[in-house]
Amino acid sequence: NIKSFISDCKYIFLQPIMPIHRHIKYSDGQTSIGIWNIEEDETFFSSRLHLFADEQLETESLNNRKRLEWFAGRYLLHDMLGVDDRIHCRKDIFGKPYLNEDHRHISLSHSRDFAAVIVSEHSVGIDIQYLTEKIERIAPKFMTTSEFASVGKAHHLEQLHVYWGAKEALYKAYGKRSLDFRDHIFLDDFVFSIEGGQTTARVEKENFIQHFNVSYRLLERYVLVWCEAPPKRPEGEEEKTPPSLPEGEEQRRKLQ
Repeated sequence: NIKSFISDCKYIFLQPIMPIHRHIKYSDGQTSIGIWNIEEDETFFSSRLHLFADEQLETESLNNRKRLEWFAGRYLLHDMLGVDDRIHCRKDIFGKPYLNEDHRHISLSHSRDFAAVIVSEHSVGIDIQYLTEKIERIAPKFMTTSEFASVGKAHHLEQLHVYWGAKEALYKAYGKRSLDFRDHIFLDDFVFSIEGGQTTARVEKENFIQHFNVSYRLLERYVLVWCEAPPKRPEGEEEKTPPSLPEGEEQRRKLQ
């Protein structure tokens, strides 16, 4: 559960307003994860956040539920950054969120009553999903044959969500769209544990390859997955730039 997840990490409590609001420091201290249980109404967040002009326009185009999730995620991000004045969370030409004039990498996710945010010195992605049986039907669309064969009978549903969440997180970390979950995103085999665990993965497309560390935790009826690029490339290895999105190409998936 969520309390068990927190007890496994080095963490800092930041004057919790909500029943579940945790700013978790773990690993090498360069990456933080925040989880927010959304129980407030929109006014709670909107009265506490100064919106930039582009954000005002964006929120006006969202329906009520999506707007509430948007506010919860941005509020959690602001709280995690530990600054008085908001750092502008913008989107690049591919729709990937980033911090204006701040080098740290970020990723956000929402599912039902929860928002999750990751902030890191490295390239990262995060995904939180409510467990649902419909994933059984779509699994062959996002998993390779070998990945699907590796899923055990015990906790079958949960492990499928780990694969889905990991590929969502890796898609966000890559940040250039135009990735096929089966053809471009690969998870290495891992032994699933109900207590949570780790594996490795890679994004591979054309002449671009990037490796990531992937971690997952089960939080009650939710699965939280995040990925981090290794902090250092092997000596002598040159950084490769992902291919640009062809002009006019539609976004394959909507980032959460």
